[in-house]
Amino acid sequence: MTNPGIYHLFVYGSLRSGFRSPVYEYISRFFTLVGEAKTKGKLFDMGSYPAGVPAEDNSFIVGELYVVKHQSEFSWAIGQLDDYEGVDVEADEIQLYRREITEVLFNGQSTPAWIYWYNGDIKGRAIVDSGDMMEYLRNKQHE
Repeated sequence: MTNPGIYHLFVYGSLRSGFRSPVYEYISRFFTLVGEAKTKGKLFDMGSYPAGVPAEDNSFIVGELYVVKHQSEFSWAIGQLDDYEGVDVEADEIQLYRREITEVLFNGQSTPAWIYWYNGDIKGRAIVDSGDMMEYLRNKQHE
């Protein structure tokens, strides 16, 4: 996938800093956290991971905006994340996510950023009303 000069990445699930997953350690080597942001979309609970899908209404997904530290490393760094998110698959595998450009709101400003949208079936899955997976999981633990 080509890079049209966009070096920002918006994440809403296990790639967020609060999850402290092994892949976050990877992200923090190649990307700098800009801050909390949001984009139009709906978030679903898929069990062990969230699924973000684009939306035209006023639903928002809360996440974090990052920028690559060195533009020359962007293609390689995003390629590693594509592997993690299941974007590049073999012929007999299902592509779970697709990487696209979306408009992200950060500090009242709109900026284009890459996002991993869920590519599978969300029928029957619980919607994360707040759009914030971290808040949703904290509340779920206290139920």
